Amino acid sequence: MSEVNPFESLQEQIDDAAAFVAVPDDALERLKRPERVLETTLSVELDDGSIETFRAFRSQFNGDRGPYKGGIRYHPQVSREEVTALSGWMVYKCAAVDIPYGGGKGGIAFDPSDYSDSEVERITRAFATELRPLIGEDRDVPAPDVNTGQREMNWLKDTYETLENTTAPGVVTGKAIESGGSEGRVEATGRSVAIVAREAFDYLGGDIADATVAVQGYGNAGSVAAELIAQQGGTVVAVSDSSGAVYDSSGIDTSAAKSFKRETGSVTGFEGASEELSNRELLTLDVDLLVPAALENAIDAAIARDVRADVIVEAANGPLTPDADDVLADREVAVFPDILANAGGVTVSYFEWVQNRQRFSWSLERVNDELETVITSAFDALIERHEATDAPTLRTAMYAVAIERVHRAATEAGTWP
Repeated sequence: MSEVNPFESLQEQIDDAAAFVAVPDDALERLKRPERVLETTLSVELDDGSIETFRAFRSQFNGDRGPYKGGIRYHPQVSREEVTALSGWMVYKCAAVDIPYGGGKGGIAFDPSDYSDSEVERITRAFATELRPLIGEDRDVPAPDVNTGQREMNWLKDTYETLENTTAPGVVTGKAIESGGSEGRVEATGRSVAIVAREAFDYLGGDIADATVAVQGYGNAGSVAAELIAQQGGTVVAVSDSSGAVYDSSGIDTSAAKSFKRETGSVTGFEGASEELSNRELLTLDVDLLVPAALENAIDAAIARDVRADVIVEAANGPLTPDADDVLADREVAVFPDILANAGGVTVSYFEWVQNRQRFSWSLERVNDELETVITSAFDALIERHEATDAPTLRTAMYAVAIERVHRAATEAGTWP
């Protein structure tokens, strides 16, 4: 993985789009920096009675379009720069799909697999206590991210409600159904990736049903996207996780591979594949569609020069470095950006928040229908902007749409004080 500062990547992406938006330089500079970043140290008692400290962060990048919105990740590489960049991407992701949120992101620098469930709960509740003054249904609404899920969101919600002596299910999204979660939320990110993949091939004159597909990162988003693409007729020939990759030219049973990973913790060793590959080999396979669904900066310029996929749909946040973007643009590889492709998660989080505020639950069919409408409308806006300008990449065109929407909201609100 390339050692690229993700915050610098975000700023470069905004600069690239600046030439195609009618936004003054001073306003643009404001849109490139966070409004505030919490950096805190959590002191937590472990099961053996010892005390361990953990670095934790929450970035609130921009709230011009609504409450800050974004996930909380647990990973040893979590840093101030990472959460700041991710919170910025969330601003433009929400604007790209035109939902009324700003952007936030948070995380704790640790590997939860090294700790017991009770220790992870205490760490989560300690973080929730620190977040309490910043979050709220109308202020900042966290959600799951890498190595977090319904369980952690339930703990965060319970801690907030206990300390505030209230009921506020909309303070977080991505909760379990019984705790106020939404149908379709777990699958939402992978579903939007599959929708964008389908629309991309249709736009480019192809058919997803005829496509060979490689998925790098077989977590929630990657595995769901793979299953849905396979249901549309695509042939998933390779999948990977941190342990390595598996490949079969005749296609991999995506559901069986997901079950195998759930049981064993990795995809390597899956008997439904004919051979094992390295992560780099998967990224450079001769396939029609590549879906990077792991962490940011997975594809740098060196790897990009060897990529043989015709189309890339980004399921991860920031999986391509700016240099990789340039290489792929020169090679005319169509890259459909993360701020559109993986926006299903935040879109259904928005639906969950709406349901919480209404105290009314939607059916799975309604959630999926609404998600389809939001993602296809955003895809159409992307193509319209791309074709109406000489923006060099689809990413630049999508950022141009998003930046204009954020700037318009800021302008309409005025400057105070």
